[in-house]
Amino acid sequence: MDAMLRQPAVAGTFYPADPTELANQVGEMIRSAREHPVTPKAIVAPHAGYRFSGPTAGHAYRTLLRRNTEIERVVLVGPNHRMPLKGMAVASQDFWATPLGPVAIDWESVRAILDDPAVTVNDAPFAGEHGLEVHLPFLIRSLCEFKLVPILIGETPMEDVARVLKKLWGGPETLIVVSSDLSHYHDYDTARAKDLAALKAIECLQPEALRDDQACGRFSIKGLLSVARDYDLRATVLDYCNSGDRGAGKNSVVGYGSVAFEYASDAKLKDGIRTSLSGLVRKVIGSALKTGNMPNLEAGPMPPEMRAHRATFVTLTLDGKLRGCIGSTAPHRPLFEDVATNGYKAAFGDPRFPNLTHEEAGRVHVHVSILSTPRPILAESDVDLGRQLHPDRDGLILTDGKYRSLFLPQVWESIHQPEDFIAHLKRKAGLPADHWSPTLTWHRFGVESFGG
Repeated sequence: MDAMLRQPAVAGTFYPADPTELANQVGEMIRSAREHPVTPKAIVAPHAGYRFSGPTAGHAYRTLLRRNTEIERVVLVGPNHRMPLKGMAVASQDFWATPLGPVAIDWESVRAILDDPAVTVNDAPFAGEHGLEVHLPFLIRSLCEFKLVPILIGETPMEDVARVLKKLWGGPETLIVVSSDLSHYHDYDTARAKDLAALKAIECLQPEALRDDQACGRFSIKGLLSVARDYDLRATVLDYCNSGDRGAGKNSVVGYGSVAFEYASDAKLKDGIRTSLSGLVRKVIGSALKTGNMPNLEAGPMPPEMRAHRATFVTLTLDGKLRGCIGSTAPHRPLFEDVATNGYKAAFGDPRFPNLTHEEAGRVHVHVSILSTPRPILAESDVDLGRQLHPDRDGLILTDGKYRSLFLPQVWESIHQPEDFIAHLKRKAGLPADHWSPTLTWHRFGVESFGG
């Protein structure tokens, strides 16, 4: 049995070896975390000693509680720390032991990726390795019954990691967990700047913006971000701290962050946050009508969802007719700031309309749309493009050199047929309705919309 069982390497050092103490500690870290309105398909969570990173990890694992009976398989990936590794490694054992009991390895899933040239069975890098092991008590306390697919990811191209993750992606029964800390051994202020930049890159699904010194699990994270773009996921940073915040001194710290990834089509802010954002637009408009300027935004305490980097459009309507619409096609600032700025511009910066008046401000309706990450559509003709569109669901972006235009999905309410939708979008860009060229590109996106 010993040959089939991996014994814990860091029980008693990174986390308690006593089962009761461990169960109580992990349970408390999960219970004390803030409840976030996300239902993740994937999470990123740290892997240091529980004293330092445990509370931050607890934020990610609390989000799993509403899915704890649904998840049956966990794909756990993370970096090697003990020895060099090229490519990806899986271990040969059938079970991983923990103080809370053994976790079974899903060998059916492991065998499904062994034909991939980047994956090998190699026990050596797992010896003494903590990066995956420290997540098991959190998984045991968060979920009911599950099997594990543990993969160490060394220096590996993003495309290879993404390919393996897609093979294991599955449906609602599968959770993807990426184990990673953030920057290592900088002073407090330097670390915080690096870490917040890394978390912005993750939240914006921009693997190209994640630098080598910003996350030890960068190869795993970049692979996940690639899949998240292809599969239209939305990322939300749940919590951040570094070891200096946990009493370890501030001259040389390690950063920790938790991030949840959910399908953009399922993402939904709490009603209170939606109301706050619509109210923020009205507040900005009211202030601008008094002063003539965009007011300074006070970034006081607010939930992480309000600070998440998002691309938004704000649409103003009056008596059922469009009165202004301005937005961002790519995330580059926090949600509250993007909504406030676009709301101001929709009222006072849309070149199609005069500035909103005091009288109109009391009657105008505010509608906010949060865009998912645009994904390319490869089409050979208007007819081909029309077949690929999903009416009522897809927003569409046209780009051809200096020409660019966008329709939100709400435009389907007035333009019902794909061929008309495409033709009107071309005319909006200043192109003929029958325009086609080799440089013409199309991107689709979805939205979470609210307001009124």
